[in-house]
Amino acid sequence: MTSTPTLVPSFIKGTWWAPENPGKTTDVVDAATGEVIYQVSTEGLDTAGAIDYARTVGQQNLQNLTIHERALRIKHIAQYLTQHKQSLYDISFSTGATQRDHYIDVDGGIGTLFTFSSKGRRELPNSKVIIDGNIEVLSRDGSFIGEHIYTTLPGVAVEINAFNFPIWGMLEKFAPAFIAGMPTIVKPATPTGYVTEATVRLMLDSGLLPEGSLQLISGSARDLLDYLDYRDHVAFTGSAATAQVLRNHPHVQTKGVRFTAETDSLNAAILGPDALASTPEFDAFIKSVMVEITAKAGQKCTAVRRVIVPSGRSQEVIDALAAKVSERIRVGDPREEGVTMGSLASPEQKAEVAKAVDRLVASGGEIAFQGEAPEGTSFFPVTVLKFADARTPEVHSVEAFGPVTSVLEYKSLNEAVELAAMGGGSLVASVCTHDDATANQLALGIAAHHGRVLVLDREDAKTSTGHGSPVPHLVHGGPGRAGGGEELGGVRAVKHYMQRTAIQGSPNKLTALTGVWHSGADAKTVTRAQVDAGAGVHPFRKSLAELEIGDQFASDLRTVTLEDITAFAHETGDMFYAHTDEEAATANPFFPRRVAHGYLLVSWAAGLFVDPAPGPVLANYGLENLRFITPVTYHDAIRVTLTAKKITPRVTDDYGEVAWDAVLHNQNDEIVATYDVLTLVAKTWPMPEVDEAN
Repeated sequence: MTSTPTLVPSFIKGTWWAPENPGKTTDVVDAATGEVIYQVSTEGLDTAGAIDYARTVGQQNLQNLTIHERALRIKHIAQYLTQHKQSLYDISFSTGATQRDHYIDVDGGIGTLFTFSSKGRRELPNSKVIIDGNIEVLSRDGSFIGEHIYTTLPGVAVEINAFNFPIWGMLEKFAPAFIAGMPTIVKPATPTGYVTEATVRLMLDSGLLPEGSLQLISGSARDLLDYLDYRDHVAFTGSAATAQVLRNHPHVQTKGVRFTAETDSLNAAILGPDALASTPEFDAFIKSVMVEITAKAGQKCTAVRRVIVPSGRSQEVIDALAAKVSERIRVGDPREEGVTMGSLASPEQKAEVAKAVDRLVASGGEIAFQGEAPEGTSFFPVTVLKFADARTPEVHSVEAFGPVTSVLEYKSLNEAVELAAMGGGSLVASVCTHDDATANQLALGIAAHHGRVLVLDREDAKTSTGHGSPVPHLVHGGPGRAGGGEELGGVRAVKHYMQRTAIQGSPNKLTALTGVWHSGADAKTVTRAQVDAGAGVHPFRKSLAELEIGDQFASDLRTVTLEDITAFAHETGDMFYAHTDEEAATANPFFPRRVAHGYLLVSWAAGLFVDPAPGPVLANYGLENLRFITPVTYHDAIRVTLTAKKITPRVTDDYGEVAWDAVLHNQNDEIVATYDVLTLVAKTWPMPEVDEAN
């Protein structure tokens, strides 16, 4: 007697859940064998309760953490998944994926977590508010200013994912939402959702997820958008048709649900006229197309669907591609040794791909090459079509979501650009050429129609991440048919889950709101005389535990002499006329006469504000935003005011960063220069002793 397949559970409201006796279930099959391995059902699932749980429990627990603390959790989750990724490989074989495919989905997803963790801690503040851009002074006296800030959306981030990447597809959305402080509900595609469930289970087992920060719905969730509003964000990956249905939902249309989509994409690869068969570019092009139509059995939203080649060269390209596929590709059960391409995700998906190929053939396409594939279940052969008429509408609109591509010819570079654009907006395109002018015309010509453009030649062929591999540092998404959405793209992805708000008020109020000191806000000032007399503490003598935003040091004046200017010029070799030629300097409209080097003034400023003894300030690691405003000539004098502007403790170290607002004035109180001094400062002083034995 055959046992009933296991129901894939959901994880909602802090517990694993599945209906006890569902009246209706959906079977999930092993893609390679056709065996029913799981069932899914969401009968009786409390969708509204899950959303409320995220908005309350999840939001509160995530808001207890700073951006850096959340980012560090992401790193530790990635480390935990790395320790258990073999189990994810093992279960993923049932999706029809090969070991090579696992690297894309499993390792790619984990790598995305590592990248977002690193960038979040390196590029974002260790706070709960992100300042966007510079302040705008809105009153003459500086008492009324404005700026933009990002704060966490107060709702839930909903993921609706496709079947092809059940791990990467989840993690690339989850990571930026988590760092932004927004709890996530994941709704994976049913055919491969069991892999997502296994990943979520591991993430929960790690003990690193704050309660309510991640929930999972295994199966249908047709009422999911019914409970969302302007507080919430929906990120969808799937077909353009489904995206349109979701976009038309009343809560998206009238209640302000933020909706982004990554959908169908007729991606193109363009072979430049210079990339002849004897060139490294031709080899790289053929290899790239072969990889993109066979990885995940062509079930990639970034796969090459249109191969656009110079006139008269289609057969040459088809022959080379056929030879490469015949040499490298063996289709079969991905668990079998020697198999390099697995099956499609389901029999239903195989039927959809076959239907799309039939439509392409009916519209004038000719099957120029078809590889071998086992009979039955979900296997589909590598298929290459060619079109006599490159402008056949169907080749630019019908996507066969499998190991299928079409070869088209262009007569000019302008026509190549036009053909690529006929896809109606795509995620990615490749341009393969070693000629700079060709690369320029093609890449810039198609850029506005694509989310990403890869320029491939002999110089990057070995190091390129490839046409079809989105990287977390760069945008994944595209205009038009591709969905019009945007994912990844570095820390910009984090801000997708935050609200940009203009804040106006006094410098004191904006300092209090942002945790960053603003010019004109109150400061606790000490002078050199006060420090020397013991009547004040130099800010450089304060550890992070003692230092406060607004702690300020004001130096004495130092006079500049002509001898100082001349000596600095000779010592550095910077003999620019403004410092060495009185007549020429005086003739310059910017200078009254010979002037001091800007870097001399910055060096002197350090001498004016520094406290030389060993202490909490461990190192100076740079300057930012340096601007020279008023020239300083001999007999002028300068002073510096240094204010603790931003304090960023490192969550993993015994020190943190302090950004100091530095302003140089002359004897007339005119601003000479402005910049930020960046230092590393101990959290406590003396620092804890290091146990060298460990």
